[in-house]
Amino acid sequence: MSGPAVVITRPRQQAGALAQGVAALGRTAVLLPLLQIAPVEDPAPLRAALASLNTPDDPAALVAFVSPNAIDAAFAQLPAWPAGVPVAIVGEGSRAALARHGVASPDYTIFSPADSAHSDSEHLLASLDLASLAGRRVLIVRGDGGRELLADALRAAGARVEAVAAYRRSVPLLDEALRARLRALLAQPNDWIITSSEALRGLAALAAEFDPAGGLAALRAQRLIVPHARIAATAHALGFTRVTETGSGDARLLAALQSQ
Repeated sequence: MSGPAVVITRPRQQAGALAQGVAALGRTAVLLPLLQIAPVEDPAPLRAALASLNTPDDPAALVAFVSPNAIDAAFAQLPAWPAGVPVAIVGEGSRAALARHGVASPDYTIFSPADSAHSDSEHLLASLDLASLAGRRVLIVRGDGGRELLADALRAAGARVEAVAAYRRSVPLLDEALRARLRALLAQPNDWIITSSEALRGLAALAAEFDPAGGLAALRAQRLIVPHARIAATAHALGFTRVTETGSGDARLLAALQSQ
């Protein structure tokens, strides 16, 4: 590699468009997925939850997808989205994922944060009429584990919330191939696009395992580009000082690469 590379740490399934955008800027994109996405071991609960969305006597008032991965996993179990069931999403990546499956406005009702720069549960909640969900059924489709803020807030508003796991996340193991890639990337300054606090914590752990004496220090010397204040806070807590927060969306991440 010559010059600073742009290390894209998204799951491989969502990294392609961003890598193309980086290449269009004349920069070298390096894919280094820090979260591996896999189907849940037992898809029966997800399949049952989706099959019940349009139950005549108790239809779902809303289905919230926490990520593009949740959308892709759900549609792997569902041939088409049931008419009349509103959808809630937190970011533009999820809007694009819905569109790939034929779900888009104005044919479908899609709730999202009013400001696309803020893709999180807090801003999604602000866009919802929570009072209208009291006593009604809401399904949250997410990865295993994950934040409880959205579910807790909906329950506090009186909604009957069911959360179902659609996929599993894991940090990759430090095998010889990954060790060699980290060695090369940490040998020079690069720009790292980090779109998940979980991925960043996993990266820090891998760096410490890769080189207990200096791996974490070498990683802290890199520049991080993050789309959300929560990820920036995680970075600062881990000792990073070169952190650029952009707001949500690939366009803002790419603009940050041009502004340095």
